[in-house]
Amino acid sequence: MHMKQKKIVLLGSGELGRELVIALQRLGHYVVAVDNYENAPAMQLAQEHEVINMLDGAALDGVIAKHRPDLIVPEVEAIRTEQFYKYEQEGYTVIPSARAANFTMNRKAIRDLAAKELGLRTANYLYATTAEGFREAVHTIGMPCVVKPLMSSSGKGQSVVKTAADIDKAWQYAMEGSRGDYKEVIVEGFVNFYAEITLLTVTQQNGNTLFCAPIGHRQERGDYQESWQPFPVKEDDYQHACEMAAQITKALGGNGIWGIEFFLTNEGVYFSELSPRPHDTGMVTLAGTQNFNEFELHARAILGLPIPEIVQLRAGASAVILAHANGEKPYFTGVEEVLKESQTDIRLFNKPTTRPYRRMGVVLVNDEVTADTTALKNRAAALAAKVGVHST
Repeated sequence: MHMKQKKIVLLGSGELGRELVIALQRLGHYVVAVDNYENAPAMQLAQEHEVINMLDGAALDGVIAKHRPDLIVPEVEAIRTEQFYKYEQEGYTVIPSARAANFTMNRKAIRDLAAKELGLRTANYLYATTAEGFREAVHTIGMPCVVKPLMSSSGKGQSVVKTAADIDKAWQYAMEGSRGDYKEVIVEGFVNFYAEITLLTVTQQNGNTLFCAPIGHRQERGDYQESWQPFPVKEDDYQHACEMAAQITKALGGNGIWGIEFFLTNEGVYFSELSPRPHDTGMVTLAGTQNFNEFELHARAILGLPIPEIVQLRAGASAVILAHANGEKPYFTGVEEVLKESQTDIRLFNKPTTRPYRRMGVVLVNDEVTADTTALKNRAAALAAKVGVHST
């Protein structure tokens, strides 16, 4: 088979997109990186870039018509994804598929598919579009409950309602965190879980679906703070999670890596969420935990290149480096101190500006595959805390 260079339009150019560009270019391909601001991390490495509002359908059409890509690869949620169906009809390949991108950009579509069509075990849930309807939904589901905008990214607008005093605040916060023009929330019953895991799942053209070792993670403000792999999961629970992941990815269709989140409870595994692209908690794979990191897996799968197997080589952990203020031209302190440690690495994302809680980099640590991942996670977090983000 001849391998000709493919042109890829990458929609979203953050740190995950940056690592994907590296993986695609190592395999000899051409990337046009798109985002709504100049000098985004993936743009710095791509052959070409475009700055547009990706929620503007006409602007999106313009980029696709100009570049006529072999592959359209979404890397974020804030995209006018309805256009993807039209692109598929015009003969373009959307990763993993227009259906998958559309469903997963909207928590309602994906939750109804999982719970109602496929019968996967999920938390009880209701939707609301008004403050009044929201109050009713909270009372029906009962407190505590979790509130999330249906369209948002990176956990924006998510909160937990514990008492009646939280209800109006939670609605306000969800509205502020909603992406684009879509103002609806999901109210979920609280699942009494002892852990959350990400199961990276790879669908391939040859029909073989592969699963990575589970990844544990800790979240704050809906954003991951540390992730570690492998996360110890009972064999029955792991098999059940793999079955659910295989079912839902098959229903959505297409090739690529999927970050699928599950709750682990004493009653078994609950499906939580899914994103059809490399997952932020999967940055732990940059620590050399597997024979291919998640970006290399995604690149191979979307290009139709074979992935014979995924092998867990090491135990690893990642911890985020956050900014604490608004600023420009960031610089870092403490990097040398981190890199003095053995089996430690750092990735700085080269974002041009800072804001409170913006993810600016990640510290990576690894050890023997049998090592205690709790200790690794704590080590990564302690090292990340030594890195200061400053700006001019």
